Amino acid sequence: MKKVIGLLMGLSLIFVLAACGGDDSSGEQSSGSDGETITWKLGHLSNENHQWHKTAVKFSELVSEKTDGKLQIEVYPNEQLGSETEVLNGIEAGTVDMTISGETMQNWAPEAALMAVPYAFKNEEHVKSVVEGEIGKEIESAIKEKVGVTPLYYHLRAPRNLTSNEPIKSPSDLEGFKMRVPNVPLFMDSWKEAGARPQVMDFSEVFTGLQQGVIDGQENPVDLIHSASFFEVQDYVNKTEHVRSWIYVVVGNEQLNSLSEDMQTAVKEAAKEAQAYGMDLYKTETDGYVQKLKDKGMEFVEVDQEAFAEAMKPAVQNSLSEEQLALYEKILNAAK
Repeated sequence: MKKVIGLLMGLSLIFVLAACGGDDSSGEQSSGSDGETITWKLGHLSNENHQWHKTAVKFSELVSEKTDGKLQIEVYPNEQLGSETEVLNGIEAGTVDMTISGETMQNWAPEAALMAVPYAFKNEEHVKSVVEGEIGKEIESAIKEKVGVTPLYYHLRAPRNLTSNEPIKSPSDLEGFKMRVPNVPLFMDSWKEAGARPQVMDFSEVFTGLQQGVIDGQENPVDLIHSASFFEVQDYVNKTEHVRSWIYVVVGNEQLNSLSEDMQTAVKEAAKEAQAYGMDLYKTETDGYVQKLKDKGMEFVEVDQEAFAEAMKPAVQNSLSEEQLALYEKILNAAK
């Protein structure tokens, strides 16, 4: 009788272990399995009215639609999840999933510095030809490998201009001029070489810095100058147009790779559609921002761009490594 009981207990244990083994295997299903909803967080620096945010929201809607709601993307503007650098670190740590980033990524991938070299691009078409060509693929590959994020789509950026409360027409006007630059070493070196006193500051702190006189000016495209309401604390937009560039919407490699192949395909399809949507916004809104800033009382000042380019050239050449200079030459040669 004891042998029968022992046999029954042994069989029961086998069934229990088999059941547990079945549970473990189901837990190994890829993200996006039936009944499971994945949520990604996308943090960026612009406000709700900016074209980057509008496009990010559109992308979120497209992703939800194409994945039948299995992947949800929550969009957080105004640096709610931290500065650009903090969010990139958060992606690596797994606390954030996506952001909008450009030349700041050079702190991990030196190739990203070429996304915003002063006076490297002649015009918008030159930028597009680089982004969508072999040079762009080379930069994307470096970002994916060294930053740990995958570019999904990009935004063209309006030229960066210098704002101030006194007209600045040539580098000689920069003496003693305290200005904010993003956390981009090349920007710091270039403006210092031109005669200014640049300092790194998070974008969310710039308005207060200008208001309190901690800095005298800053440089950004007209869309961000408007969305950040810098017209309330600055009088002039000096048309240096020193940087023409683009910026990527990126997702962590691990987050993207954790999705099933079907969901990855859906994300990439949504990104392609968001790219077109964002480009339309860029075309219709950029010119409008110039007029909006004028309506707010800002005066646009013509400057000696050749003088600024010459003043910054030594910093560009000295700041770039041999590999970066080779990429820089490729960009210059790509101009039509």
